[in-house]
Amino acid sequence: MIKKLLFFILLVCSVAGFSQKKITKLTASPNPFVNSTTITFHSESDQSITFSVRNVIGKTVLTKKVKARRGKNAIPFSKNNLKPGMYLYSIRSEAKVTSKRFVIR
Repeated sequence: MIKKLLFFILLVCSVAGFSQKKITKLTASPNPFVNSTTITFHSESDQSITFSVRNVIGKTVLTKKVKARRGKNAIPFSKNNLKPGMYLYSIRSEAKVTSKRFVIR
């Protein structure tokens, strides 16, 4: 009986893990860029995400809430007053944080 119960709990946890809202294929194009780039990503469902940019010492220079739709999404990004250098950008969903880097020339 205990083995059946443990199997059932494991099965439920596995299904719950696979049903999380995921973000994949995160890219910035062009990269490196001078004035602006486009951040693209694929979302497996409609969801609210947080887009953020940090400098190399970890200071957050931009945070933006975005409504992502199922499928391919794009976020335009302009450098504004940011200095040339390397920055880390990330997309945070309910289930996961995905980060990559881009370079401003």
